Amino acid sequence: MYISEQLLNPDERRLRLSTQLGVQNVVLDNRGTELVSAAGGVNAWDAGRLRRYREWIEAFGLKLDVFALDVGSILLDSLVDLDSARRQRDVLAQNVQKAADAGITCLKYNVQMVGITRTGLKPGRGGARNSGFVLTEYSPEDDSKHSYWGVGYPSNQEEGGSASAMLCGQKMAREVPPVSAQAGWDAIEFLVEGLVPAADAAGVRLACHPHDPAYPIGGLNGIEHVVGSADGLRRFLSLSSSPNHGLNFCQGTVAEMFKEPAKHMNAVIEEFAATGRIFMVHFRNIRGGYLDFQEVFPDEGDVDMLQAIKAYQRGGYAGPLCPDHVPVSDIDEGRERFMAFALGYTRGLLQAAGVWSVR
Repeated sequence: MYISEQLLNPDERRLRLSTQLGVQNVVLDNRGTELVSAAGGVNAWDAGRLRRYREWIEAFGLKLDVFALDVGSILLDSLVDLDSARRQRDVLAQNVQKAADAGITCLKYNVQMVGITRTGLKPGRGGARNSGFVLTEYSPEDDSKHSYWGVGYPSNQEEGGSASAMLCGQKMAREVPPVSAQAGWDAIEFLVEGLVPAADAAGVRLACHPHDPAYPIGGLNGIEHVVGSADGLRRFLSLSSSPNHGLNFCQGTVAEMFKEPAKHMNAVIEEFAATGRIFMVHFRNIRGGYLDFQEVFPDEGDVDMLQAIKAYQRGGYAGPLCPDHVPVSDIDEGRERFMAFALGYTRGLLQAAGVWSVR
């Protein structure tokens, strides 16, 4: 295992900072730009542009581990406009091959149909603020204001809204028809059936991020989060036996599935690591649990992060650990210092566990 950093549209300064922090591997999201897109839009990639982008990243001494595949609104569209969804799926399958042609071997994607739901900011240490979800405090207004939109790491907590939602095809739950558990699985199966054969042909691994957060039984605003439990993760993996069908295992999101994460996470981590189908990890911590949690610094949550690393090790996982969703502060607007803390803390844990080696 080793530290990696996920970045959204980084510039030269940001990449230089990553290398100065000891980062050697990165996970990149290029959402909303035309740097890697074919002429005429941002949906279809150009393999040549994508290769040049990878080479630009590597010129800083970094290795591109994973690149984001934006699936847009395909999941919702597959339920209401199947022809459109099929066209989108064809483009995504072509992008998988173009990634391979560009020398990229792993793509991450997200099965969120609506934003990553949050209800507000809670007081954190030293005046920082922690993003959280408390079902009993839920309101559509707070959802719109405080939720994450898209799958890239947001530059600030308040970036949610229509502009960023348009980039990822996500909407407010009250703006879309109800999505039952069966409909949710139908949509995900439709996507997997189109992407996994393309990944097998191209030799590219697909890392799926689970639903964040776990919703109550019966859903929220008529939307079910079917990959919002350990059983949901198991069922998702069972959709295909391909070794290229796997997970962006978000440790914070999985912790949110349990009322008492500290009692369950080590066993769950080891179980999924042992499948060989965790392709990257979002290494973050929470305080609280199912339907009532807040995202905190990695050293102050309910999950023992050193023991988590040992659980990944026992399961045979040897890939990237990416810090994710650190708190918000007016004195660290871009959260670069908070991310630097999380990176250093993770590297120290790897050294303490005896699994870090300078490569």
